[in-house]
Order: sequence, then structure tokens, then C-alpha cells
Amino acid sequence: MQTHFSIATRGPGLYEFTREVTRWVAGQGDGLLTLFVRHTSASLLIQENADPDVQRDLRAFFERLVPPADAPDMAFLRHTTEGPDDMPAHIKAAMMPVSLCVPVADGRPALGTWQGIYLFEHRNAPHTRQVAAHLGT
Repeated sequence: MQTHFSIATRGPGLYEFTREVTRWVAGQGDGLLTLFVRHTSASLLIQENADPDVQRDLRAFFERLVPPADAPDMAFLRHTTEGPDDMPAHIKAAMMPVSLCVPVADGRPALGTWQGIYLFEHRNAPHTRQVAAHLGT
């Protein structure tokens, strides 16, 4: 069984789509869910969904780790024609997962109590991101 999720972003940050995934797998029994983001400047994460400071801290950490291309310490970058956020977005996506596997038990993702499924947008402009999903039973 396959589908895709469309996730509208408003710029950099983590966008939770656990509810959409949970609705889609409801009643499907046991299996393995594979999620794959179809973009080279966004990532997928399973992360805490209780305290929004976790998402803010993650975003701040990766912004500090990989600053915009127009920052002096990033002058070595060549791919800059799409703006100062583009190549850093590709670097972040290369460092983080672009696919996830989540067990499904009794028609529900087998996530921990405080875990949520997130798309991590790395670009500054709003986008509509596509996440392909496959549930194998």
C-alpha cells in the first residue's frame, strides 16, 4: 500500500505530520512503514513532540553548524546561484535522514510516548514537500 503526504512549510523548521501518518495506517494491522522525502533540501526525523524547545534548539544547532553560504566561513561553497540558503540546505539534508522506517503494530505507528514524525525544512522560502509512504504488511 502506498501514498504520499504533502507538507506545506513556511521556511526553516520542523513540521510534524504524525497525525496524518497515523490516520493513513489506521486499521492496517502489522507491518513496516517506510517514509521517503522527495527533495534534496529537506530531511525526515523522529523527534520529541512534547516540548517545542526541542525543535527550536535543533533548528538553532543546525543553523550554527551550517550557516548560510554568504557567511564568511562558508566562502568555499560554489553552489550559490539559488541563494545563500540552498547549498547549506543540501548539506543539512546530507547529514540527516531522508527516509525513515517505522514499525506498525495493530494499525498504529509503534512510536514512543513523546515521539513524532517530522519533516525538517532547510530552505528559507515556503515549499510544499512530498513524502512518499509505503506500508508493507
